Amino acid sequence: MINQLDYSLIKQSKSYLNSDVFRYIYMKRKTSLFFISLCMGTLPMFSQSLSFSGNSLKVLEETPEKSTGLEKIYILYSVEGVTASYTSSAGNRINWLQYGNLGGGHAEEVASTQDGNTSTLASLQGDKGYIIEDGDRRYCFWITDYLTHRLKLQSAAPAEDQECGVTIITVTGTGEPIKYFTINGMQKTLNQEITVEYTTQEWKEGSDQSNYYDTEVSKTFESLQEQYRLSPPNYCASTFRIRGDKFLKAWNWEESVETVTVSPTSVDAHTFAIQKSDDSQTEIVAGSNQIGAGNNDGLGGSAPCDISFQAYVTDGLIHNEWQLSRDSEFENIDYRFTTQDLDYTFLDEGTHYLRYIGSNSDGSCEYISDIYEVNIGDSQLLIPNAFSPNGDGVNDEWKVAYRSLQSFQCYIFDRQGHQVCHLTSPEQGWDGKVRGKTVDSGVFFYVIEAMGTDGKQYKKSGDINIVKFVGTTGTSTTPEE
Repeated sequence: MINQLDYSLIKQSKSYLNSDVFRYIYMKRKTSLFFISLCMGTLPMFSQSLSFSGNSLKVLEETPEKSTGLEKIYILYSVEGVTASYTSSAGNRINWLQYGNLGGGHAEEVASTQDGNTSTLASLQGDKGYIIEDGDRRYCFWITDYLTHRLKLQSAAPAEDQECGVTIITVTGTGEPIKYFTINGMQKTLNQEITVEYTTQEWKEGSDQSNYYDTEVSKTFESLQEQYRLSPPNYCASTFRIRGDKFLKAWNWEESVETVTVSPTSVDAHTFAIQKSDDSQTEIVAGSNQIGAGNNDGLGGSAPCDISFQAYVTDGLIHNEWQLSRDSEFENIDYRFTTQDLDYTFLDEGTHYLRYIGSNSDGSCEYISDIYEVNIGDSQLLIPNAFSPNGDGVNDEWKVAYRSLQSFQCYIFDRQGHQVCHLTSPEQGWDGKVRGKTVDSGVFFYVIEAMGTDGKQYKKSGDINIVKFVGTTGTSTTPEE
C-alpha cells in the first residue's frame, strides 16, 4: 500500500503526477487502488479524442460500472491491422500503458508515436487494458478482440434427460465467454445477450373465461452455454430458437439455430370446486328456525350435496385422476375418477377429502392440487305447526326445514281424513290451497316418513294450524328426533 509519506507527496500538487516522485511511486508501488483513483477522474471528452483506423467494421462500445475504473470497453471485430490514435486538447505529451489480468498496478508503457497533439499506437493488442496519460489526467479502457471469441452456433436440440418444471436445451457451437479485467485486476464478463425464444402456456384470469393460453417467451443469457435450463418450461409443443450475440447483431451477422418441435414434458394445472345450490332448499342458519349448513366457510353442508370439480390443464398433461378419501393423508383412497372434470354428490355424513393429480404421458412429471375438504352434516328435520296463507308474503307456505335427507314423503289431511296434499321432496311446500282455492282457517294433519343420509329414519305426524288473519303470526319448530 502507499504509505502516508507517499500519499502526502502526491496530494501536495498536481505537478507531482509528472514528477520523479510520481514515477517512483508508480514503478515501485504499482498500487491498483492508486490507478483507480486516477482513472475515476476522467471526462467524457477523452472518448471523443480516441479513434481507431484500419478496422472494416464499426467499433462497438460498452460503458462498464464505475467501480471497474474503466471509462469504456471497446469491442473490435479484429485488432489485426488496427491502430489507435489519441489527440490531446491541451497539447501534452501522450504516454500509453498496457495491462493484463494483473490490473493497472502492473501496467507497462508501450511504444507510440506522436505527431503534434496526436499520439498513435500501432501495435494495438486485443484483450488488453490501456491507460492513456494526458498531462495530469488518465483515460483507462479495455480493448476486446472479438474474433478470438467469435460466436458460432451449429445446432440445438432438447436434452435427452428432462426434468419436471424445467426444459433443458442443448446447444452446440463455439464462442467462449468474453472476459475483461478491471483496473484493480478483477475479472469480469461482457454480457453478449444470447437469446432463447420459445412458446409456452400461461394461466390467465379472464372475465369471460380463465384458461391457459399460448404465450411467447424470450430469455437472455450472458454467454453461450452447452445447456440452457429454461423456466417456465414449454407446457405446449414448441420450437426453440437460439440467436446472438448482440455484437454480431450490431454488425448484421447474428447467428441463429432452431430445434425441431419439442413436445412438452412438464405439466401445470388450476383446479376449482363449485358447489351447486338450490334456492328452493331451506338451509337453516343460527338465529332462526333453520338448521346450520355444516361448514359455512367451505364446501359441504346438507346432503345430498352436489359439487362440481374442474381442472384446467396445460397441453402436456395427459392423465387425469380425482381421488376421494376419508383421511387427509390419502393413505386409503375410497374412489378414483379418471376424468378431467368431476361432478359428485356427497351423501354420507362426515368429512371428505378430494384432490386432483395430473401427469404427462409417461408419468415422469405430475401436478398435485390442493386438498378440497367437504363437510357433510348429520340429518335433521324441523316441522312447523302453523302458517298463514293470506298473501302478505310472510309465512304463506307450510314447509319443513331439513338437512341431509335422502328420501321424503309427506301426506296432509283435512279433519275428515281426506288427503289434500302429497309432497315427495323436502324442498316442496304446501300453499294452503286445495283444487286452486285457499282453505279456511282450521286444523289439518300431516304424516311424514323420511330417511337421512346418515341412515336415520323419521316417522312423524302432527297438526298444522292455518291462521288467515293479517298480522304477525308466531310459529314454532322443534327438531324431530
